[in-house]
Amino acid sequence: MKANSFYPKGPAWTIFLASLATLSTAVAVNHLGVRDDLHFSVEARGSNIDDSHPTYKNPRASIEDRVNDLLPRMTVQEKVAQLIQGDIDGWMNMSDPLDNTLTYNSTGLEQMIEYKAGAIWAGYQAPWEKIVYAITIGQKYLMENTTLGIPAIMQSEGLHGFTDNGTTWPSPIGLAASFNAPLLQQAASTMATEAEGLGYSQLFAPVLDLSRELRWGRVEENYGEDPFLTSQMGRAYVNGLQSGRRRNVSDTAIARVAATCKHFTAYGSPLGGLNTAPVSGGERELRTYYLKPFNYACIDALSIMTAYASYDGVPCVANKELLTSILRDEWGYKYFVTSDAGSVDMLISPHETCATRECAAKLTLENGLSGEMGGGSYTYLTLPDQIANGTVDVHYLDETVKTVLRTKFALGLFENPYPYADYASTLRTQSTRDLLHQMEREAIVLLENNNNILPLSANISSIALIGPQSDRVTFGDYVFYNASNNGITPLQGFTEFLTNTSVKINFAEGCKLWSNDESGFSEAVATAKASDVAIVMVGTWSLDQTLLWTPGTNATTGEHVDLSDLSLVGAQFPLVQAIQATGIPTIVVLVSGKPVTNPWIQENVDAVIQQFYPGELGGLAIAEIIFGAVNPSGRLPVSFPRSVATAPAFYNYLKGGRSIDPGVIYPNGSLLFGHQYVLDSPVPTWSFGRGLSYTTFNYTDLQLSSPTIRTNEDFNVTVTVHNTGSVDGKEVVQVYMTDLISSVVTPNMQLIGFTKVDIPAGQSQAVSIPVTSSQLAVWSLSHKWVVEPGNFNIFVGTSEEVYLNTTLTVQ
Repeated sequence: MKANSFYPKGPAWTIFLASLATLSTAVAVNHLGVRDDLHFSVEARGSNIDDSHPTYKNPRASIEDRVNDLLPRMTVQEKVAQLIQGDIDGWMNMSDPLDNTLTYNSTGLEQMIEYKAGAIWAGYQAPWEKIVYAITIGQKYLMENTTLGIPAIMQSEGLHGFTDNGTTWPSPIGLAASFNAPLLQQAASTMATEAEGLGYSQLFAPVLDLSRELRWGRVEENYGEDPFLTSQMGRAYVNGLQSGRRRNVSDTAIARVAATCKHFTAYGSPLGGLNTAPVSGGERELRTYYLKPFNYACIDALSIMTAYASYDGVPCVANKELLTSILRDEWGYKYFVTSDAGSVDMLISPHETCATRECAAKLTLENGLSGEMGGGSYTYLTLPDQIANGTVDVHYLDETVKTVLRTKFALGLFENPYPYADYASTLRTQSTRDLLHQMEREAIVLLENNNNILPLSANISSIALIGPQSDRVTFGDYVFYNASNNGITPLQGFTEFLTNTSVKINFAEGCKLWSNDESGFSEAVATAKASDVAIVMVGTWSLDQTLLWTPGTNATTGEHVDLSDLSLVGAQFPLVQAIQATGIPTIVVLVSGKPVTNPWIQENVDAVIQQFYPGELGGLAIAEIIFGAVNPSGRLPVSFPRSVATAPAFYNYLKGGRSIDPGVIYPNGSLLFGHQYVLDSPVPTWSFGRGLSYTTFNYTDLQLSSPTIRTNEDFNVTVTVHNTGSVDGKEVVQVYMTDLISSVVTPNMQLIGFTKVDIPAGQSQAVSIPVTSSQLAVWSLSHKWVVEPGNFNIFVGTSEEVYLNTTLTVQ
C-alpha cells in the first residue's frame, strides 16, 4: 500500500530524521518547550496574537491543518500527557460497582489531567448515571479549564459487546462461526451506539490474533485460525464500530467510536501456549499469516494496540521493524498506537532488553511512535527530563502526539466529547436484541447428525437435559461482573421454546464443570432413561473480568488461563459416556471457547453441536436449533485436533507439513501401529469450514470470469448452489486456492472468499465471489509480494471436502 503523504518517500526514516535535525537547529524553543517564532503568545497559547480564530478550533479546517496548528502550541509536558493513559478513578470512587454517588475529587482530577490526559480509562462496571457524570466532569475540565482545551479519548472494552451492562454478544470465535461479515458489521454498530451515548469514544477490539496455538487461553477472543476469515470479520467490526459521526461534530470527523485492532502482532502463537510467551517465526510466516488481518482490517481503524510478546526475539511494544518500517512507512498508518497495560515495563522484565524505566520509555517511543497504557510504572513520565537532557529527541514525541491529535479530530471530540442526554434510549434496545438473536442462531455449528436424528420433533414426549452447561450462562472473558444475569440458560431457553407443547423436560446436572465427582451420574442416567432423547451439554468455561483475576477461582479459558490438555475437564467426559451407554439417543452440545479434543464423542454419539460461548440469547437459540425452528448455518472458524498432542491442527499448513500414516487404538484395546502418528492421526476430528444443515445443497457450474489472467488482474469465482432438500437453509459458499508451483513453500490451501446465502427449499442461486490478484501473491525470496505466473487450483467446498474445482492460469 502506498504510504500516506505525511511520511516521506524513498528511504523514509533517513529523510525524516534529517529534516527534523535541520528544524531543531533552526528554531528557538523557550523553557516550556514551545517555539518562540509562532503567532500566539506563551501566556495565551489557546488564542492568536492577532485575535484571529485558531485553526485547531475551526471545525471547518482540515484535520491536518488543525493538527499542525495545535502541536506547536503545546508544552513538552502537555505532549507527554497526551501519550499516557489516565483513569477516571483519579477523580471518582469506582471501587463499588453498585454505588451511584455523584461526587468527584477536584484535586485528583487536576493531578490526573496534568500528567495523563490523552486517553482515559473509563471502562468500569457502574450505574450509567455515574459513568455519564464522571465522563462529563473530566471532559468539561479539559475543555474549559485547561489552556488548550484538548478533550480526552474515553476508553472501555468491546470485545463482544459494550461491557457496562450493554448487550453481551457471543465471543468473537462464535461471531466468526456465523461466517456472516455483514451481520457482524451491524452488530458492531450497535456496540458503538451503546458506548457512544454514554460518552465513550474508543473500544478495545477487535482482536486479530490467529487461533493457531489452541493451548493459549485467549483463543475465544479471536476470529479463528484463518487470515482471510479474520480479515473479513475484523474489517466488518471496524467498519461497524466506526461508521457515522458523533452528534454535533465537524463534517471532517470520520468516526464516532474508535476501534482498536490488537494485538499487533502474532500474539496468538506463544511458545507452549503460555500467555505473553515469546513467538518464534520469520518474516515470511509473519507476512503470510499474522500481518494480513491487520493490513486489511485496520489501516482505517483509529487505534492499534501492540502485543506483550516478543517476535523473533524483539519485543513487539518496541519493535521498529513492525511499528515504524511496516505499520507507519509501508502501510502509511497515521492514527494512534498504544501499548497494552504494563507492557512498556516488560522491556525491563521479563524481556530484559532495558535496565531502566528511562530506557523502556525511550525505546517504545522512538521505535514505536506509540503511547503508554496504564498498568505499569508509567515510564513515559521520564520523557520530559530525557528530552531536556537530550537523551530522547523531541521530534519522536511530536510525531507521536500528532497521531493522537489526528485521532481526536477524526472523532470530532473537539466539537462534542460529551455523553448524550438521551443515552438510556440507545442501550439494550429491542432492535439490538433482535439482531443478537439472529447472530446467536447463525453462530451455532452442527458437526454430526447421524441418521438425521436432528431436528427433534415437537411431538416427542420428553427430553433429558443433562450436564453442567445445561443450567448456566457461560459467557467468554471480557464481560463485567454479573453480566450473566442478563443471559438465558439452556434450561430456561428450552422451557421457553417448549411452552406451548406437551414435551416434558427432565433435568439433571450430572456433575460440575470443575470436579471429578461422579456422584450425580446415577440421577443423570435415570433421567436419560426416562426420556426419549438425551441432550448432554458440556464444555469449557471462562469468567468475568472480576472473577477471572480473583485468586482462588477457576476457569479453563480466558486471558492468562492456558491449558496443557484440550479434553473435557473433570467428570464431564465420563458423564457423556455414561449417558451414551444407556442406549437412549444422545446429542452432545459442546459449549466452549476453543476446540475440545474428545474424538470418542464424534465416533459414538448420535449428534454433535458446537456452540462457542454465546451471548445473552444463546440458551434460547440452542433450543431453536435442536427442534428445527432454525436451520443451523454456522461453520467452524477453527479446526479440532484429536488431542493436544496432534496439534497444531490448522488447515492451512505449509506443504509437506502433514504426513499421514496413522495408527489406531481400537475400543477393545488392540493396537494398530502407524508412523504419523504411531497410535493416532494428525488429521483433525473436524476441520475449518465444517458445518452441516438440515437440508442438502448441491453445487454446479463452477466458472471463473477468466481462466487466464495477468499478474495484476482480479477475477470472480461463480458457482450455482441448489437447495435440494425439503427445508429452507443458509449455505456458506467457501472458495479456496492452492498455488501449484511457487518459488517458496506455500500453504497447502488458502481460503480466498466466502459468502452466506439464504436459499429456499427446491431453489437455486448463482453466487459470484470476487478475488483480487494480491490474494495469489507470495512473499518472495526478494522480500516483496509477488504474484508469480503459473497454475492455481481453485475449488469450492470446505477445507475437508472439495465440491468442484478448476484451474486458474496466471501469465
